[in-house]
Amino acid sequence: MPDDQPAASGAALSSRLLLALIVAQLGLHAAMSGLRMATPLQALRLGASAWTVGILLALFAAAPVVLALYAGRLADRWGYHRPVRVSAALAMVGMAFAVLSNALPADWPLLALCVAATLTGCAANMGVLAMQRTAGLAARDATERIRFFSWLGIAPAFSNVVGPVASGLMIDGTGFTGAYLLLMALPLLTLAAARRVPVTPTRVVATVGAPRQTAWDLLALPGMRRLLIVNWLFSMCWDVHSFAVPILGHERAFSASTIGFILGTFTLAVTGVRLLIPMLAHRITEAKVLQGAMIASALVFSLYPLAGSPWLMAALAALLGLSLGVAQPLIMTTLHHLTPEGRHGESLAFRTMAINASSTVMPLLFGALGSAVGAAALFWSVGGAVGAGSWLARRLASVRGGP
Repeated sequence: MPDDQPAASGAALSSRLLLALIVAQLGLHAAMSGLRMATPLQALRLGASAWTVGILLALFAAAPVVLALYAGRLADRWGYHRPVRVSAALAMVGMAFAVLSNALPADWPLLALCVAATLTGCAANMGVLAMQRTAGLAARDATERIRFFSWLGIAPAFSNVVGPVASGLMIDGTGFTGAYLLLMALPLLTLAAARRVPVTPTRVVATVGAPRQTAWDLLALPGMRRLLIVNWLFSMCWDVHSFAVPILGHERAFSASTIGFILGTFTLAVTGVRLLIPMLAHRITEAKVLQGAMIASALVFSLYPLAGSPWLMAALAALLGLSLGVAQPLIMTTLHHLTPEGRHGESLAFRTMAINASSTVMPLLFGALGSAVGAAALFWSVGGAVGAGSWLARRLASVRGGP
């Protein structure tokens, strides 16, 4: 039927755009995750202390906290292509410093690795902000927006496999220099995929001549602070799970492979639910599902310390993966609805700041609390915080607006 042709054409265009965004994110994120795996190994071989390695890893997340708002403004001002090209260039320069670290004497290699971590972390953050903004603006309605963010959320999980595995194989086969050269080529995927993204993204609103506003004004919008707190609570769940499960497993004398199996089950559940969400997007109410996910996460955290066998812990990890995996696309969709036109990059930057700040600071806090009260109390305290915060998600329904 002729009336169906525009819709079919729009769906095909949306699918091609989404595929391009996924491939672009894969190139940047896989490069960063591969470097994040390789640099601690090189630093340890150079004789660095555990504290130095911790600082090195923190730089991947700490630098984006400082630059996130600037990157968000650039995305709002420039759209998609220029921030992505800058991101790919930063990532490649960062990898060049990593390559150079193998030719430097004395203490200089560690400094070069720190520069590489900083540049690559900033590159991934800037690029992802532009990609997420473009995906949200390109979606034709709320249902498609949930689908877009669900598919886009699979890219980091896949990247966390591709980058470290490729890097590890190259380190064993050719050494660190070969691994860094391979990782340097990955941002070229991002540049190639960018050619498939329209120069003028759908529904971008020009902000030239608009009244001067600060990014912090966004926090005064109805529901924005509530949503960011919900986002932070979910992020804290991710961090404490990845931190405390190895500790709990060690306390129970589980082998490293068993602990890895438990964490792997969690990752598979996250990926699986994000594959499922696009098929159920038309039935999802964001606020209700977010509240249910928070309650489910709190329940899992309360049961984790009581699970005595690896199989029970793996089952709980799968349930937690389902509840946390469903949250990210819905938070992104709700954030889009709460944000005024032309400022989506800035609002996404606040979310990124919260996630990276949590990833930088919370492990240090968890380490102190874990040593003082044990892993079980850590699970229960975080579970209690997430459960208590579920009322915030319920109240988002009253402020959600837009198509």
